[in-house]
Amino acid sequence: MTQVPFWVVIPAAGVGSRMQADRPKQYLPLGNRVLIEHTLDCFLGHPDLLGLVVCLSEEDTFWGHLDFAYDPRITKAAGGKERADSVLNGLDRLFAKGADPDDWVLVHDAARPNLSQGDLNKLLNTLQRDPVGGLLAVPVRDTLKQVDAEGRVRATPDRRQFWQAYTPQMFRLGMLRDALARALEAGALITDESSAMEWAGHAPRLIEGRSDNIKITRPEDLEWLAGLHS
Repeated sequence: MTQVPFWVVIPAAGVGSRMQADRPKQYLPLGNRVLIEHTLDCFLGHPDLLGLVVCLSEEDTFWGHLDFAYDPRITKAAGGKERADSVLNGLDRLFAKGADPDDWVLVHDAARPNLSQGDLNKLLNTLQRDPVGGLLAVPVRDTLKQVDAEGRVRATPDRRQFWQAYTPQMFRLGMLRDALARALEAGALITDESSAMEWAGHAPRLIEGRSDNIKITRPEDLEWLAGLHS
């Protein structure tokens, strides 16, 4: 396996309102730890990790109580209003730490705690010489429906054209920072790092990953994942 040194940015400033919980979803318990601890494990256990930045809200009162808060490989950055703002802050923090524009950086959801080492290595090794970068993704399995404003079906598109975008998403630090900054300045709708790169005219590559690398967004997601850790 080829060495692919990489940085990681974890945007973790969201509140997770759909979870209807008393704390941001990344701090909900999963087994004997909280979600974000499981999320960080996959990266901190990798020998090619250069460092990791966690982007936190100013109101965050939970991070400081975790053992990971004192790991020397982890640096904090300020969270932003939206995910893209947080990621941009995290990238700037990496530059302040001496990262190079040509370094690889992986951006991963704080509430996606089931990333496997196999998928992480597959992403790193497949994209190591790619001119753009890419992301883990999964082909859509179910039939899709396009609806109108009243919720009625307008069409059934060919699902073979569609994939679900997952994370990590892996790009060169300088390219991603430039794409995010310009897209935000232009007021473009940026939902993930790939969409910023697409807006800038690049075509990221999709790397098929495991479908159980889910993002926790609803209570039933956490219940399902808890069953795997019981």
